[in-house]
Amino acid sequence: MNGRVAIVTGAGRGLGRAYALDFARRGARLVVNARSAADCAAVVAAAADLGAEAISHPGDLVDPAVGEGLCAAALDRFGACDILIANAGAPEARSLHKQTIAEFATVFAANFGTTLNILLPCYRAMRVAGYGRIVVSTSAAGLHGVHGLPAYGASKAAVIGLMRTVAIEGAAQGVRCNALAPFAATGMTDAHLPPALKPRLDPALVAPVAAWLASEACPVNGDIFVAGAGRVRRAAVVEGLGIAPAELTPDALNAALPAVRDIAAGRTFADGNAAFEDFLAAHRGL
Repeated sequence: MNGRVAIVTGAGRGLGRAYALDFARRGARLVVNARSAADCAAVVAAAADLGAEAISHPGDLVDPAVGEGLCAAALDRFGACDILIANAGAPEARSLHKQTIAEFATVFAANFGTTLNILLPCYRAMRVAGYGRIVVSTSAAGLHGVHGLPAYGASKAAVIGLMRTVAIEGAAQGVRCNALAPFAATGMTDAHLPPALKPRLDPALVAPVAAWLASEACPVNGDIFVAGAGRVRRAAVVEGLGIAPAELTPDALNAALPAVRDIAAGRTFADGNAAFEDFLAAHRGL
């Protein structure tokens, strides 16, 4: 990572700050973004203390112009945009039936919109340069759903879909994109964690995983990793072998439910087309 130019969003506190300072220790040049100018300045100062060159570019990435300006700042100052850590976002705590469409859309924009608004200009610059590493922030809520987090979960699931497409479309241009679902004690989670657990969920224990995904040597592309407390594991969308009953009826499906739901031999696919072709070949004899 030495000399690489990294944009880190949501870098003022918590995970984003941990990512930025970890990258600084590894010799990256940084463009730091957060909504708070004071928080950005503090991270830039801390990075400088570690010997890293860093600049501040505060602003709310809900505005697409902030994303364009952030990418432009990296190119203008450092001449490159090698790494993007798209970490900006906002929490939620309200069941779906208690929300209006506008409230849902606001949370969705604060998580998916902020990712898209910085990813797109950076991705375009990376394609031109023929190199790039993008790490987007997803969540267990996006992978599995959580009561009281409908818009947050939907937005984090959408981030996974965006990541997969960027990974597929960018591979030939040297751009790799992966997703990181962190477990960490941050301002978003602090009130929900037992005090004894918080030291074990230090954001600094997630930062090396982000650094790995952002490194030139990391071979993975289009994957999701769950990380926290010093542990890392892969998450994936899988499809089981399925069944093809002689008579396809609701009763037949109920009777064969264990086989329909079985994913013990589940497989992943390179893209949706590969999944579709496999489905036809396996289940319709085509």
